[in-house]
Amino acid sequence: MLPDLLLEPVVRAALVEDLGPMGDATVRAVIPQGLTYDARLNARRPGVASGMRVAEMAFRLVDPALVVTTLVEDGAPFAPGETLMRIEGKAASILMGERVALNFAGRLTGVATLTAAFVAETRGTKARITCTRKTTPGLRVLEKEAVRHGGGANHRYGLSDAILIKDNHIAAAGGVRPVLEAARAARSHMMRVEIEVDRLDQLAEVLEIGVADVVLLDNMTTPQLVKAVAINAGRLVLEASGNMSLPRIAEVAATGVDYISVGALTHSAPVVDLGLDF
Repeated sequence: MLPDLLLEPVVRAALVEDLGPMGDATVRAVIPQGLTYDARLNARRPGVASGMRVAEMAFRLVDPALVVTTLVEDGAPFAPGETLMRIEGKAASILMGERVALNFAGRLTGVATLTAAFVAETRGTKARITCTRKTTPGLRVLEKEAVRHGGGANHRYGLSDAILIKDNHIAAAGGVRPVLEAARAARSHMMRVEIEVDRLDQLAEVLEIGVADVVLLDNMTTPQLVKAVAINAGRLVLEASGNMSLPRIAEVAATGVDYISVGALTHSAPVVDLGLDF
């Protein structure tokens, strides 16, 4: 579980953005100062929970005296109408934290729910669903955690995690061999190397050179993926990527690749409808 130290600045920034320099004008105008309520965070549709921890953090940052009880933990499935969280305390505090808490919970639950749907298509195979760097700026740490809540795996978090050589790097360096030899000279013993290929002859060249740890098979057809798995013969980790829509995942997983990377997990996940009811 990620430490609060990483999550709190993101949640705090969202609250500051929403409350502005003067706080909640509506609450000040119409809510009696001593009024208390018991609020429920309820699901309007089924899904896999994520963002419960940051939603709770949003309420507590507004008012540490609020009593927040999470009833459905991150990573757990829930049904329509199920109560995911109870928030008890000052009505003014609950209302001030409501929108930020719901924005995080709805967005991250959407990512976890979509990830779970992709993961379900890989049953019976060794393939794992993994995310990409196509995340909302500023929310990467939360969205990648939501992918894990949905049963998926995380790709690199940023540019400094690993050497990932893509088509533009290959073109700029002058080919597969020059770019891999440069990577060999530059990497430390702790740094893994992944290279993207879109043709089977490139895969054969990568295997011959022997520097890469992972090969990203980009935009290949299913028959090409089958051939790539046969050519590789278990030597390197294979990751299929590009045009990975939900209806295609089962057949891609069945080819024998190790990972299937899906940008849609974070850039196209629909928000799950959650509501705060007094």
